[in-house]
Amino acid sequence: MTSIFQILMLLLNIVYFIVIAHVIMSWLINFQVLNLRQPLVAQIWEGLNRLLEPVYSRVRSVLPQMGGIDLAPLVVLIGVAVARIILMNNAAFFF
Repeated sequence: MTSIFQILMLLLNIVYFIVIAHVIMSWLINFQVLNLRQPLVAQIWEGLNRLLEPVYSRVRSVLPQMGGIDLAPLVVLIGVAVARIILMNNAAFFF
C-alpha cells in the first residue's frame, strides 16, 4: 500500500509541475519572450494545451466570467494542493 501512496503523490507532483510550466510558458509567450513560430516552442505549447485544456475547460465551466482573467490554473493548483494535504493526512491508511 505504500507504493500506491507514493504513486499518487508522484502523479500529483507531476500535475503540479505541468500546470506551473504551462502558466510560465503562457506568460513568456504573452510578453513575447518566446515565439510560437519556433517549432520546438510550438510543439511544447500544443502538447501542454492538449494535456491541460480538458481539465481547464471543466473548471472554467464552473467559474464565473472574470473579464479576461483566467483563474482555471489557480483552481487546479489549489485542487492539487488539497489532494496532497488529504493524502498526507490519511497516509496512515496506506501503511
